[in-house]
Amino acid sequence: MIFNYGNVLVFAIAATLFVTVTMLVSRLLQPSVYDTEKLTSYECGMRPVGSAWVQFSIRFYLVALAFIIFDVEILFLFPWSVVFTAAGLAALVKMGIFIAILLLGLAYAWQRSDLDWVKQVMSPEEGSF
Repeated sequence: MIFNYGNVLVFAIAATLFVTVTMLVSRLLQPSVYDTEKLTSYECGMRPVGSAWVQFSIRFYLVALAFIIFDVEILFLFPWSVVFTAAGLAALVKMGIFIAILLLGLAYAWQRSDLDWVKQVMSPEEGSF
C-alpha cells in the first residue's frame, strides 16, 4: 500500500524537477536585450491597429463553458471506469443518470442553438427562441 504512494511521490518529484529545469534553461537562453518591437502589445510581427478593447461575441464564452462542462464529465468517467467491476450495478446506474442529465443539457443547448457560431434570429411571426 505504501509503495503505491511512493510511486506517486516519485512521479510528483520528477514532474516538479522537469518543470524547474525547463524554466531555468529557458531563463538562461532567453535574450537579455529587448528591442522596441519586442516590447509592443502584440509580438506577431505586425504593428497593432486600433484599440485593444475589442468586444467579443458571447458565443466564445458559451462554447468554452460547454467544453468545460463536458471536460469535467470525462474527469468523472476515468476514475469510475477504473473501479467499474468492483462497484457493481449501482455504479452503472448512477453513472447512467449522470450521463443522461448531461445529455439533456446538451440537447437543451442544441435546441436553443447555443452551440452555433452565428445564431439566426427568427421573425415574430415564426416564434422566438
